Amino acid sequence: MSKAVEEQLAYLRKGCVELIQEDELRTKIARSLRDKKPLTVKVGFDPTAPDIHLGHTVLLRKMKHFQDLGHDVIFLIGDFTGLIGDPSGRSATRPAMTHDEILKNAETYKAQIYKILSREKTIIDFNSRWLGKLTSFEIIHLTAKYTVARLLERDDFTKRLKEGIPVSVHEILYPLMQAYDSVALRADVELGGTDQKFNLLVGRDIQREFQQEPQVVMTTPLLEGLDGVEKMSKSLDNYVGITDPAKEIFGKIMSISDPLMYRYYELLTDVPMSQVEAWKREANEGKVNPRDLKAGLAKSIISDFWGKKEAGEAAEEFDRVHRHRKVPADIDQNVIEISVEDAIKITEIVTLLVEKAKVSSRGEAKRLIQQGGVHLDGQRVDDIGLKVDLAKQPDHIIKIGKRKFYKTEKKKG
Repeated sequence: MSKAVEEQLAYLRKGCVELIQEDELRTKIARSLRDKKPLTVKVGFDPTAPDIHLGHTVLLRKMKHFQDLGHDVIFLIGDFTGLIGDPSGRSATRPAMTHDEILKNAETYKAQIYKILSREKTIIDFNSRWLGKLTSFEIIHLTAKYTVARLLERDDFTKRLKEGIPVSVHEILYPLMQAYDSVALRADVELGGTDQKFNLLVGRDIQREFQQEPQVVMTTPLLEGLDGVEKMSKSLDNYVGITDPAKEIFGKIMSISDPLMYRYYELLTDVPMSQVEAWKREANEGKVNPRDLKAGLAKSIISDFWGKKEAGEAAEEFDRVHRHRKVPADIDQNVIEISVEDAIKITEIVTLLVEKAKVSSRGEAKRLIQQGGVHLDGQRVDDIGLKVDLAKQPDHIIKIGKRKFYKTEKKKG
């Protein structure tokens, strides 16, 4: 195989969990170069939520890599399969959406994906174009090509059946409909997260049944959310939306753990892994401050979506608020003066919120803390019993929610 083929493979492997089969992709790339015909790369998105977050961009970046190499990337909007709802990772049947809701979300997807993908190179299609036209006879013909036993092998279905949780017939049809997308598009490659592996493999089998060369399957990791535990998800509120304000993105990235920071560098930037590993060693040896690496990550991510100017301004604003303990430039300053009596009386964060930050009650203050809505000097408060020593340190910045800030300072006189 030529050097050009191996160079493409090396570029495409970065951030890839599994490649089925690599030899097949090597052959397809070689044929593409020989015939000067780009590969058809398919990626499906069911627009069940209106916004794209950083978790989605792991896949988008891999799509961009194929675009960089001159291949045809199809951003396939599942306006038909979205009516079914992908059962991957689901412990219950997904609530049905209307077609209007799906199309509305699809429009926001189309407006957001060009922050990463090339507007000129990206092909957008809708799978209702062929799935919506299948006759009853054609659906029966399609379902005859796969067994119920094979479909029920997937972990999601097996677990639900064992636990007595219903599996609807239309959910069983989902993998077959997604697979037929590959037939309709004659896909050479299909990309998806690791949770999509079963569906992607069904696509290979169904293409063979339709006398097509099977697609290569490439899976990308599921990005952990800000908590570093669960998959990034809007429903878990551990996400970073790509349309979030630059300053908000910066703050969210700065809140993640150091190990998660390196994971984000791997999956959300084009920084070589050799450099990421070098930074790990230097941080462990005390040669580099992880905080500076995290700030660099935040600026890199913001630059992708908002530009370098906005990234620089977000970094400056973060330092203003969290290093220099000033309220954000675009928010009015609510100053709380701390008297000697206050310093004696107020010894815990809950009392400070009630007495000085206009929180209605101790119960409300505890609720805000438990929901992650209170920050003290840039650090989220997780302990409702957190002690404060206002006599020793009267100057603080209190953040409640996203936009309410208070500055405490020693009373003059």
